[in-house]
Amino acid sequence: MATPQNYAHHRQYVLGFHVILFGLLVLTFIGSCVNLYKSWGDHVRIYSASLITVLTFCVIWAALFARMFALKAQDRAIRAEEQLRHFVLTGKLLDPRLHIRQVIGLRFAHDAEFVALARRAADEGLSEDAIKRAIKEWRADTYRV
Repeated sequence: MATPQNYAHHRQYVLGFHVILFGLLVLTFIGSCVNLYKSWGDHVRIYSASLITVLTFCVIWAALFARMFALKAQDRAIRAEEQLRHFVLTGKLLDPRLHIRQVIGLRFAHDAEFVALARRAADEGLSEDAIKRAIKEWRADTYRV
């Protein structure tokens, strides 16, 4: 059984992506740079060494962009969900002063404190971290990317 989420451990780290894949990509890039350096005077190997370096760099960027795009889509979904939840609870949309990072922090607040915390976040300009720390009853988000 998974540990219940709270402020201390709500971030999700995927070993395969955050450690193994990224580590292998960084090591491959370092190795390709060393290969490129050693091939610098060799006109036979310089093309393939530079191609490997460029391709490795492109794969790293592709992995980072894929992660950023998935998180951006998740942020949009969270904003829509929290907008709907606030509307159901109050009959009004969320305060337009709330930034996406604040809304993301609010998603962990239980319905009983969500409306008051959203108002406080808008009035005081609370950061995402401050919002999460202010939550008394944690609402787990288990459908994260």
